[in-house]
Amino acid sequence: MVDSQETAPPPRRRRADAQRSIDAILNASRVVLGERPDASMDDVASAAGVTRQTVYAHFPSRDALVAALIEAAAAEYLGALDAAGLDSTPPPQALAQFLDAGWRFLRRHPMLLNPTAPRTPEPNHNALSDVVPPRLERLVTRGMEGGDFDVSLPAAWLAAAIIGLQHAAAAEVAAGRLLADDAEALCLRSALRLCGSR
Repeated sequence: MVDSQETAPPPRRRRADAQRSIDAILNASRVVLGERPDASMDDVASAAGVTRQTVYAHFPSRDALVAALIEAAAAEYLGALDAAGLDSTPPPQALAQFLDAGWRFLRRHPMLLNPTAPRTPEPNHNALSDVVPPRLERLVTRGMEGGDFDVSLPAAWLAAAIIGLQHAAAAEVAAGRLLADDAEALCLRSALRLCGSR
């Protein structure tokens, strides 16, 4: 039976309901896929408190759901970097804040570094691999220009090495070889040493 104009919910309410469902599905996906990368759409629907049909109404395939999750995660991470004040804080402190934003991001989205997870697609907009290294390179360059960091190595190389270092530290945590707090402290000390921080 088709709703009449009198009984159909207004479009704005339908949009709000749909957005709530999308948010619940993405949040459930983050948790469920972080714990079990091979979890099914049924598992996600159950965790989100919606029907399987509702999940498929918003995300026509598992790949589409994972892509949307990566897109949301990327936007969240870039927002955290924006809030970190990387361009105004003294460079050694800004480097610590850069790494801290990364650790918070990886704690919320552990599936992104899980070696058993299915290949995750790049987001359609603001791919982290395109946006994050230049931000870090700009921070390192500012540290060099201000005398906080050594100038003997290229800033682009140091940015790539710092990102690689954090990924390696996160992998050690995921493998159970390092506690998270120890990995974070070692990563910061190593990154500062790489930059020749005085």
